[in-house]
Amino acid sequence: MTWWEGVVLFPINYIPGGAVAMLLLTGEYEHVVDDKNRVLVSNKLRSQIDADEHGSSFYLVFGANGILCLYPEKYFEQIALAVAPGATAPDEAVAFERISFALASKVELDGQGRLLLNDRLRRRAGLKDQVTLVGVRDHIELWNSKDWERYLSDNMAQYQKQMSQARQLVLQRQNEEV
Repeated sequence: MTWWEGVVLFPINYIPGGAVAMLLLTGEYEHVVDDKNRVLVSNKLRSQIDADEHGSSFYLVFGANGILCLYPEKYFEQIALAVAPGATAPDEAVAFERISFALASKVELDGQGRLLLNDRLRRRAGLKDQVTLVGVRDHIELWNSKDWERYLSDNMAQYQKQMSQARQLVLQRQNEEV
């Protein structure tokens, strides 16, 4: 298990009555990293994030499996404050905290919605010029476009199986409520 997997996120936005307002980022968007190391974060993705509710800044983070992740600030703060997942010793918790903060950068999008990529994080993630931004529930992942296509190809059968099972579970629960 990688050190990001298993991090428990605590709800940050409560709605009266106990419900939780969740962020649900979706979609895939192909872009080019320009000669100044900037990439456009599509308006379709940005419009899914309420600045008042989720924060107006972002954190660019080296995440699980070496993928660069862009978290709205309030969501990343939850992760940063979480106890190291699976840490069985104090030195593991220290390592998690040290790496979590060292490999994260607070960033803001410019007026045109572009993100300036940190050279070091971009190099560590192996990002080239053709990137695909992917909405993944509470964050945006930045993938090399070819790597994203390969990932989809490698995982599509498992996804289809899980989607079918999830749909069946929802239908079963709906039938039980009737």
